[in-house]
Amino acid sequence: MGKGIFITGTDTGVGKTYVATGIACGLRRSGIDVGVMKPAETGCSSRAGRLVPRDACKLIQAADTRDSLDLVNPYRFKKPLAPSLAAELEGEKIDPGKIISAYKKLSLRHDFMIVEGAGGIMVPLWQNYTYLELARAFGLPVLIVAKPGLGTINHTLLTILALQRSGLTVLGVVVNFAQDTRVGLAEKTNPVVIERLSGIPVWDVLSHGSRRFDSILARLK
Repeated sequence: MGKGIFITGTDTGVGKTYVATGIACGLRRSGIDVGVMKPAETGCSSRAGRLVPRDACKLIQAADTRDSLDLVNPYRFKKPLAPSLAAELEGEKIDPGKIISAYKKLSLRHDFMIVEGAGGIMVPLWQNYTYLELARAFGLPVLIVAKPGLGTINHTLLTILALQRSGLTVLGVVVNFAQDTRVGLAEKTNPVVIERLSGIPVWDVLSHGSRRFDSILARLK
């Protein structure tokens, strides 16, 4: 088992947190000390004058970790936008160095790290610094979460291409039915086409609401 994985998506709303928490729970139950991180989260709700990063909180709960929220989630914003734009509009600045420092502290505490990005791999974290650069700084292999329907071949292949051209290892693709949609011809054939054209394995196709991550966990052991 490696030190960890970086989870990205082909788009927003594809179920990155769903997959990340499933992996965290599974690894923890098998006796592995798991650390989690959501470097920046937008669209946070406000509670008692503080922003609550829902995804980061789910990751903490899944890993059953006592790490501080500020380490797990160094940056959080109210506006549901790319972190770079949300930060600018809210008068803040994101320092990638602060995120990298937090990751280093967490990685020293845990056997395995799960880092979840925001949206896709080319989403800007700060100005021209994207999640692609962050994944490269962490030195983690990448797991891609993709939607099942029309458009996913193009989105997934472009994500794979961007990662590989930057020298990052792509472990595999998880196709996730984030919505309870009908399984048509596209949904049935897309995983096969993605594997054939990219050479990257589809680790699993998760039906809507499925909590069975056995095949994904087996790939990580």
